[in-house]
Amino acid sequence: MKPQAEIDRYTYRVTWSQEDNQCVGLCAEFPSLSWLAATPEKALRGIRKVVADVIEDMRTSGESVPEPLSSRRYSGKFMVRVPPEVHRQLAIEAAEEDISLNRLVSAKLSS
Repeated sequence: MKPQAEIDRYTYRVTWSQEDNQCVGLCAEFPSLSWLAATPEKALRGIRKVVADVIEDMRTSGESVPEPLSSRRYSGKFMVRVPPEVHRQLAIEAAEEDISLNRLVSAKLSS
């Protein structure tokens, strides 16, 4: 795969940094990396370049490169622990709506 196509698969975000008074580019798969710039476009361009450079360095040193979130497979299952009172309240709400607890929580998480 071409290096450019590979970095396109990572999860990028650009947000405003009040502290730095600049836009900051971030990559979810590389949480320790960031790039500050005056515009969102430059922040995105910068973080993509940093990610490409880091991937090249990791490969050169024999390190494994993180798999893009977009390529990972998800089962749709995960366990969440909540306080007993929250569990009770959710169970009551599900019963009142005549739906499963799973369906209620899934709806709440996706809203």
